[in-house]
Amino acid sequence: MTASTVIALDAMGGDRAPDIVIDGAAIARERYPKVRFLFFGDESRVKPLLDRHPVLLACSELRHTPDVITGEMKPSLALRQGRNSSMRLAVNAVAEGNAASVVSAGNTGAMLAVAKFVLKTLPGIDRPAIAALVPTMRGETVMLDMGANIECDAENLVQFALMGAIFCRAVLGVNNPLIGLLNIGTEELKGHDEVRTAATILRERPFPGVFQGFIEGNDIPAGTVDVVVTDGFSGNVALKTLEGTARLMNHFLKQTFLSSLPARLGYLLARGAMNKLKMRIDPRYYNGAMFLGLQGVCVKSHGGTDAVGFANAIGVAYDLIDHRFNDRISEELAKQYGLNGLSSQPSDKTQAAIAPPSADGLA
Repeated sequence: MTASTVIALDAMGGDRAPDIVIDGAAIARERYPKVRFLFFGDESRVKPLLDRHPVLLACSELRHTPDVITGEMKPSLALRQGRNSSMRLAVNAVAEGNAASVVSAGNTGAMLAVAKFVLKTLPGIDRPAIAALVPTMRGETVMLDMGANIECDAENLVQFALMGAIFCRAVLGVNNPLIGLLNIGTEELKGHDEVRTAATILRERPFPGVFQGFIEGNDIPAGTVDVVVTDGFSGNVALKTLEGTARLMNHFLKQTFLSSLPARLGYLLARGAMNKLKMRIDPRYYNGAMFLGLQGVCVKSHGGTDAVGFANAIGVAYDLIDHRFNDRISEELAKQYGLNGLSSQPSDKTQAAIAPPSADGLA
């Protein structure tokens, strides 16, 4: 297998692993026939599942790993004791050039710690951020951070804005993306010091996009901006709220169409439109978030997803590889450093950020 076509999969990560990982990979293989997989996990559990998918088995390699990083394990402990875990060895495969990307549905905090330690951050980036696409009235919006960094200073938020803008340009083809800082109001005096300071920097510093200022939570589904920038605490709360709202809408629609015979007949007439609506709001079809700012493509799947959702996370990894996203983000970052008079070498702060993060509360 050539590394450019290989995606490393943490077969033991996620609430329903390894079943959904194997089934998801089988779905992804049908969509992307050129991709090959490198599975890391317990051979006694993974091999029987692979044997059920002969086509997938033919384009895959399984490497036995004795250890698993659990959802409750703290990131610091995962770094010390998880050296032979399925997650760690899958990330190692990217660092060693045996795979072009890694996908895991495992412990978010542990994956962040392992990815930072093994892959390292890009020059000029202090912390990687989890970026994801969310559906809006205008299409899709990039939102970051979604839970990697609970607390952020102003410079972290500025770097997130830069990476989000580059993501928009490289992946979505938006040449001049609109960037907004999530806040509790749009007035300049609203919010804590870090958000207000970041806004001041973004108004003054040139970067590939247009800073719109502060936005509020209702601006996210409205699609007011192309990039929503926030700390990981607020971003994760917003993401889970959006996912919960989508499920609530689906629940209400089911109740409505089952309420009477005329309603059931109405559903039969509108079934095609309802299926389109379901795909637009189903969180599984937006599953797969990338750790932006790492020297390697690292995609995090939702831990509670199913096979369809995991297949979409694999699709995110494949698209990022196919579009040479990390090369493009490195090129754009280098241009920005030149424009802003910043060094293209990692700063002391960046080097310090390679150490294990303090986000032990993430799971």
